[in-house]
Amino acid sequence: MQLYPAPDDALVPPPDRAVQTKRPRGRPPKTVDERDDGNRRQELIRAAARLFHRKGFHATSTRDIATAVGMRSGSPFYHFRSKGELLYAVMDEGMRSAIDRQRRALDIAKQTSSHPRAILAALIRNQFDVLLGPGSDFIPVMLYESRALNARQRASLLQLQSDYESAWTPVLEALHASGRLRTEVKLARLLIFGALNWAVQWYDPRKSASLDDLTAAALTLFIHDD
Repeated sequence: MQLYPAPDDALVPPPDRAVQTKRPRGRPPKTVDERDDGNRRQELIRAAARLFHRKGFHATSTRDIATAVGMRSGSPFYHFRSKGELLYAVMDEGMRSAIDRQRRALDIAKQTSSHPRAILAALIRNQFDVLLGPGSDFIPVMLYESRALNARQRASLLQLQSDYESAWTPVLEALHASGRLRTEVKLARLLIFGALNWAVQWYDPRKSASLDDLTAAALTLFIHDD
């Protein structure tokens, strides 16, 4: 770039030109949405969970999700590279939240009783909360839309699922040892989760029993009381 000479080596603007502002480099300034990245990302995840649950992954467009949070149609791509990445974020968020909720439910239950049946009741009740309670869009999406994920994403979620279900094994083993659970523990765990998870297909809080009623019914089905 050519420099114009000036007396006494002082730098002055070129003749007949206004002072030029320095051209910014790198990415353009962030918008308000981008500066609030963390909050907007969470809004997108919650909105996507609701829409994926109600409409299905393939029937939900990125425009639908953006509209739900008051964004322009292309804005979600600042936060997620694709709709598939957003789907994975929904499932990952759902599993991590479920693990935290289960940990808290167990801590509370163990302060009241150490009996395996009472602990299992707390686990089942929490599972119904995760599946059917407030903010329960996340796990149903994971149950029925996981085929849209890639292999790496599925493997990551399977590890979280294993972490979640591992808390049930000691309780079921104790019940099996006492004769109250008459099925082999691993098979019992699979059958119990299959039965509980299917409730998302038929449960209607306006027509069906309460979650406490469902918990009592599940215990009656799975556990033999003398």
